Amino acid sequence: MSEMKKDNSDDTDSDPKEHKHKPVKIKLPMFISEEIGLGDVIKGVTSTFGIKPCGGCEKRAEILNNLVTLTPWNRH
Repeated sequence: MSEMKKDNSDDTDSDPKEHKHKPVKIKLPMFISEEIGLGDVIKGVTSTFGIKPCGGCEKRAEILNNLVTLTPWNRH
C-alpha cells in the first residue's frame, strides 16, 4: 500500500501565528481610544468578573485577536 499524505490546509488546530490574512477591523465610535483585539476584550471582561484565564483561553484570545480588531472611529 502506498502512503497517503495528509492535507493540513483545513486543519483547525493549526498555530494561530501561521495565519497570513489581516484581521477584520471594526470601527467603534467613542468606545475605545486605541486598536485592540477581540480576544483581549473578552479576556478583560471575563477577568473583571473574576474568571482566571487558562491555557485554552490564552490560545482562543490569540486566535480572536488575529481574526478581529476593534479600532477607534474618528469623525474628523
